[in-house]
Amino acid sequence: MKVTVVGAGAVGASCAEYIAMKNFCSEVVLVDIKEGFAEGKAMDLMQTASLNGFDTKITGTTGDYSKTAGSHVAVITSGIPRKPGMTREELIGINAGIVKEVTQNLVKNSPEVIIIVVSNPMDTMAYLVHKTSGLPKHKIIGMGGALDSARFKYRLAEALESPISDVDGMVIAAHSDTGMLPLLSKATRNGVPVTEFLDDEQQKYVIEETKVGGATLTKLLGTSAWYAPGAAVSVMVQAIACDQKKMIPCSLMLEGEYGQNDICLGVPAIIGANGVEKIVNVTLTAEEQLKFAEAANAVREVNGDLKF
Repeated sequence: MKVTVVGAGAVGASCAEYIAMKNFCSEVVLVDIKEGFAEGKAMDLMQTASLNGFDTKITGTTGDYSKTAGSHVAVITSGIPRKPGMTREELIGINAGIVKEVTQNLVKNSPEVIIIVVSNPMDTMAYLVHKTSGLPKHKIIGMGGALDSARFKYRLAEALESPISDVDGMVIAAHSDTGMLPLLSKATRNGVPVTEFLDDEQQKYVIEETKVGGATLTKLLGTSAWYAPGAAVSVMVQAIACDQKKMIPCSLMLEGEYGQNDICLGVPAIIGANGVEKIVNVTLTAEEQLKFAEAANAVREVNGDLKF
């Protein structure tokens, strides 16, 4: 099992570290455009191998995609953050160009690859990969829901004052502050609905703090988070590599599911050796259905800025 991670910044390096430490694949290849950067990150990580007890080989390359040949899974983290004065259209135009070029290089060298998209705006970048890669839809997965669900469970455990291992819950719809849909109706503490423990004010707090989870960290750190995104990616890659058939909320191309077509949105899915094994249809409340549709409309508006 060979895994490629494109983009050796904080998120990409975190992905590589968590994947390597779990010791389920033979090689992780880091790719970056900055000369020597991926090679340096790979060397630094390899020097932790004896300390952390893993045998995964980590290598780095500056833009040489021939080193990625034969990858089973590839993770795309590359792209730029939005800068002051930059319009959304400008950001999407730049990141779309990067993601499209990266995708073409990955598929050229690994025609059977399964791609996990992390680059933002994530739902739109996943849609772009669907439209330009030529890969079947079960081999293209957007990461957002796994990360957002982890942040939801963190806030639930905080409000419940419980161990996080007691808590289960998931977030669907869009990977954005306004489009995220934490499914409070499905969240439980050891099988008991969390609504039996939390009052209305606590429930509202959990939902709102989950939705601004990324923005909160950006404000505190001065940049995007990297530990939790890396961990979320590693869970998805391991589910594929080990054929775990694990249910993970992911941004997937919908063709009638949840009343939507020709759009990538976060929905629960079974993830295994083939990538997306099955999209899981869960029953939503009337309010949740409305919010899901609103999130879809917002993502479609962003998708409209794409130029293939």
